[in-house]
Amino acid sequence: MRNFFKINLLGLFLLGVSTVFSQQEREASVEGNVNNWPVHEYSITIDQEMVNKTGEAVEAMTINGGIPGPVLEFTEGEYAKIHVTNNMDVETSVHWHGLLLPNFFDGVPYLTTPPILPGETLTYEFALKQSGTYWYHSHTGLQEQRGVYGAIQINPKEPDFEYDHDLVLTLSDWMDEKPHKQLKNLKRGNEWYLIKKGQIQSLNKILKKDALGAKLKMSWQRMPDMAISDNYHDLFLVNGKPEQEYPEFKPGERVRLRFVNASAASYFWLTFGGEDPTLISADGLNVVPIKKNKTLIAVAETYDFLVTIPENGKLEIRATSQDGSGESVTHLGEGPVLAAPEVPEPDLIEMMKRMMSMDMKMGAPATKFRPGHQDSIKVMKKYAMDMEMGEMNMDHSKMDMGGKEQPMKGTDQHNMDMEKKSDSTQMHGNMGHNPGKPDQEDQMPGMEKKPLPAEVVIGDNMKTTGGPQFNYDYLKSPEKTTISDEQPLKEMLFNLTGNMNRYVWSINGVPLAETDKIKIEQGQKVRITLNNLTMMHHPMHLHGHFFRVINEHGEYSPLKHTVNVAPMQKTVIEFDANEYGDWFFHCHVLYHINSGMATVISYNTPRDARLKEFPLQNLTTEANEIFTWGELMAGSHMTELYATATNLRNQFTVRSEYGWNRNLEASLTYERYLNDYFRLFGGVNVENEREGSLEELETTAIGGIRYLLPLLINSELRIDNKLRPQVGLSAGLMVFPRIGIFGEYEYQMDFGWVNDLPAGSNFENETTWQVGMEYVVSKTVQVIGSYDNRFGAGAGLEIWF
Repeated sequence: MRNFFKINLLGLFLLGVSTVFSQQEREASVEGNVNNWPVHEYSITIDQEMVNKTGEAVEAMTINGGIPGPVLEFTEGEYAKIHVTNNMDVETSVHWHGLLLPNFFDGVPYLTTPPILPGETLTYEFALKQSGTYWYHSHTGLQEQRGVYGAIQINPKEPDFEYDHDLVLTLSDWMDEKPHKQLKNLKRGNEWYLIKKGQIQSLNKILKKDALGAKLKMSWQRMPDMAISDNYHDLFLVNGKPEQEYPEFKPGERVRLRFVNASAASYFWLTFGGEDPTLISADGLNVVPIKKNKTLIAVAETYDFLVTIPENGKLEIRATSQDGSGESVTHLGEGPVLAAPEVPEPDLIEMMKRMMSMDMKMGAPATKFRPGHQDSIKVMKKYAMDMEMGEMNMDHSKMDMGGKEQPMKGTDQHNMDMEKKSDSTQMHGNMGHNPGKPDQEDQMPGMEKKPLPAEVVIGDNMKTTGGPQFNYDYLKSPEKTTISDEQPLKEMLFNLTGNMNRYVWSINGVPLAETDKIKIEQGQKVRITLNNLTMMHHPMHLHGHFFRVINEHGEYSPLKHTVNVAPMQKTVIEFDANEYGDWFFHCHVLYHINSGMATVISYNTPRDARLKEFPLQNLTTEANEIFTWGELMAGSHMTELYATATNLRNQFTVRSEYGWNRNLEASLTYERYLNDYFRLFGGVNVENEREGSLEELETTAIGGIRYLLPLLINSELRIDNKLRPQVGLSAGLMVFPRIGIFGEYEYQMDFGWVNDLPAGSNFENETTWQVGMEYVVSKTVQVIGSYDNRFGAGAGLEIWF
């Protein structure tokens, strides 16, 4: 039997040299075929077509008529020319994910590359200085979710492993619903997707699992239900189908499986039947081979495995969505199925109980009060676990926070910013990776590293102290990846922040629309601490660079282009600043980047003149879109209308209530969000002066504050032009998976400061309240029953639009 992979020392040495970039030696990418390498061309066409994946045809986007697009196969040392034609009626773009290429061809519209307008063709060209598994996708809006993605296979000049066949397996998620509609539904706080997946944490489930205390803790921090994935997907696909069969592989043959997670929003657990596979590459770069069966592949990551086709059956591979809502299955060979292990659906309520037992402080703002104020260290300290979980203790007096830059739009530099030299071999950056104790001289001044407690292993790379603890310790580079200590060090802290209630995501509380460019200089060693202050995983991707992901292997920490930062954990990355231009850095969950979790890493070089007609603002304001929605309830006792138009900071709201007893109240307000929870508002209010009569309507100007209280209670304090103060409260709770209860209360006071009160009275008040129950029929329809002290009791239908 042939060896599974080369194991001689010379081969391992060549493996390291040929597959790991020497960060200090790599020069900035240049345009043109300066070395006269052989040219390899492809032509691809992006079009709009009706596509049927579920039994219902929907309009989607295809590449050369298919989803996914074709695998683009090259050989290291070729010069790629890829002609991309846009046959759609909207603009598009293509980003070459993980490829080191000239800045102009990176493919981010309005930042590095012009968009491809309808009817136009853009040729991307670049030298292929690397080998491995990569992919390409649209960087325009939500087009990637609609089908604009495909894989790239770059074969090495010399074989690095012994095997018989390559097979690219492109994983993705699919929804029939228009992605923009799903994003709007997330923005409005509709729990329909959790209901549809059976993951709503209703009161009956909470009580059954003795989790009321944990739920109250969560709600006190203004956190909604736990969720691993925000979205609902109808299918999970491998190479475009839920199930793939490859009977052509014969027993005993070795196959290199090249996995690409091209999903818009889904992580997958990869499990294999038969013998454990050998992981040989991550994000296109070879790693020290390791036997590994259960692997979590984040959005935008790639992994290569070597497997042997069994003698007695066909090999099964499962890609199970991390939230347990579905899977795709692949079979290699023929005969009885050697089943892959099934991954059980996660217990979200148990996860909540464990996380709350760690006394996590959550709720770091996604839109902070002063976007230009530098407070990332303060926020990191405030929103931390109150236990010894590898906390960072930093001395502010020993840090240079850096100056404020304003080439985009005013906010803070996102960072703790320090120019110094230090060894990065065993740096403090093992945070969140269960490291060994670092040498004292290697730590940042003022930083004390506390050891992680011994934990129970869940799967192969998940640990817990009551909550998931993810790490990349299974990845080890075959050669040292350290960056010279002679290079000046620039150190930054990026808190990953989010607000699930409004569905806003950001870095350091500053969404892309309000952010500055992050300035770096060529020749620096850039180290970034990614501190996830949210309950979601974030796959963070830096364009145009590979970075070290600091783990227990120290000098041999792996190089990657995308790194998963798990909930409430820290991950440290560092890279050699050896490029030029502006490069995008963002979360690769499509709905997070399109809600603000992105920034620009800039070498502060002149903007390319070819982008003169394509302003950067077109990109940065994309996540500040105005969304509109409303609710209309028609009941036997009253009708109610609520409609809003909102973006990051601004919101217009119309609300009216009319009872069949001829009572009316309506208001129109504008409000300004100062942060996630606090906003100022002003507007007008109209209501009938005499009960049961619409002949006399009173119109008043109103103004005040609205604030989201702990326990997710909406509060309002307002005063009108007759100087009558009013306080209001409202809240809701799901008691069963589809049944919720709600209540509203308003109390208005009149001290006679403007109105003349009846003789002998110096105070009047008015109280209105409503309680009710709702049954969720679908995403847009609910059955309502309620009692209002003005309109009486009744029932009806509520339509969401």
